[in-house]
Amino acid sequence: MLQVHSHALLKLVKGKKRGNRFILGIDGLSRSGKTTLTHSLCKHLKEEGIAHAVFHIDDYIVERKRRYNTGRDEWFEYYFLQWDLHDIRQNLLEKLLLSKEIALSFYDPGSDSHDVRSIQLPEECLIIVEGVFLQRQEWRSFFDYMVFLDCPQEERFLRESEETQRNREKFKSRYWKAEDFYLKAVSPRKKADLVFNV
Repeated sequence: MLQVHSHALLKLVKGKKRGNRFILGIDGLSRSGKTTLTHSLCKHLKEEGIAHAVFHIDDYIVERKRRYNTGRDEWFEYYFLQWDLHDIRQNLLEKLLLSKEIALSFYDPGSDSHDVRSIQLPEECLIIVEGVFLQRQEWRSFFDYMVFLDCPQEERFLRESEETQRNREKFKSRYWKAEDFYLKAVSPRKKADLVFNV
């Protein structure tokens, strides 16, 4: 199904692209298929010789001490503290349209630390940003087109590893509450330009 969606999305974006760069957001809750759709879309782009760059929001999360045991509710930590919202806005999103080079702090989960890497961007390209909560107020205005992948919570949970599924309580208190907040406060299904039911 996502293969079909990626082909349709490629046609749509090609029809809408104007100017040198086009910023496409692929939004969706955890395990909804964002990365799979992105990979499939990139395969089509490569086949057609279309220059593109991909940014995964989860590459830029903050170190554990800034997002765990902060004294705030777990869902709050995940939604508001998992990423440095201002840093991503200032050092990634604000630079996507015009910058030839972007320096970003990539998170390494093994060492719980960051290393700065420079990303070169072609003057003309399709830029794909993939991640959860992309339509939050701090980020939404930077996207030319937004796709939201809609998938039932229980189906998404079953895509987790068996080990991860054993910790259902963490999902209830941390992830699902944050997702519920996003769905109610932001209404991503309504605000997206295109919704795929997956």
